[in-house]
Amino acid sequence: MRILLTNDDGINAPGLAALERIARRLTDDVWTCAPEYEMSGASRALTLADPIRVREVGERRFATTGTPTDCVMLAIRELVSGTKPDLVLSGVNRGANLAEDVTMSGTVAGAIEAMALGVPGVALSQMGGYEHGDSYFEVAETFAPGILKRLVEVGWPNDVVMNLNFPSAPIAEVTAVEVTRQGFRDVQVRHAEKRTDLRGRDYYWIGFRHELSKPAEGTDLRALYENRISVTPLHIDLTHLPTVHDLKGVLGGAPPRL
Repeated sequence: MRILLTNDDGINAPGLAALERIARRLTDDVWTCAPEYEMSGASRALTLADPIRVREVGERRFATTGTPTDCVMLAIRELVSGTKPDLVLSGVNRGANLAEDVTMSGTVAGAIEAMALGVPGVALSQMGGYEHGDSYFEVAETFAPGILKRLVEVGWPNDVVMNLNFPSAPIAEVTAVEVTRQGFRDVQVRHAEKRTDLRGRDYYWIGFRHELSKPAEGTDLRALYENRISVTPLHIDLTHLPTVHDLKGVLGGAPPRL
């Protein structure tokens, strides 16, 4: 099996090193193409107004000045020699990618670009904070190989990507794997912090508050809160079919004019 790795935290991120160790427990045929610098929150952005530079940083390892989406596209179309990958793994992200955040995630976008190019894609993210140090990715490294092996064995639809999130807990307290649905927070955790530079001009840092919501059973959020590994099949089709049905009776036919 040939596996391509990417991420949105950059080529030197500890999570990418963890992902390489995970992948090598499944195969020796591992390729890596990741952004030169952190691209968190890049979503599915493409670099269209600037050239993308590619740097070979080791055997079968490339860094680019592009986004995660750029990296996957370039790797599959240009950089991986021979046959295209059988699987793309994106991560392991420092921090969970859950609920509405998946639409902004560069980690999830890497898996989506793989799917768009006909390769199964999996996003992997580790919940927690920087205080964990060297053991930060221990839960993901312990459980991801077995979960990935099983997913590859059973397969999934061509228009679906898998979003794996690992809880921030000691190994012994990770209770189960749960197949979940995407949740939605009932609190707003994104915020902008206003600061002033040394010349008296205002600027902002955008970040997240560590505030828990009250998620329903069966959601990715609830699973992570209760120390379960979340496996969420995601679909790129954002159409809300009930509204399509309702609007057909209102806007169907000749276009209205004022």
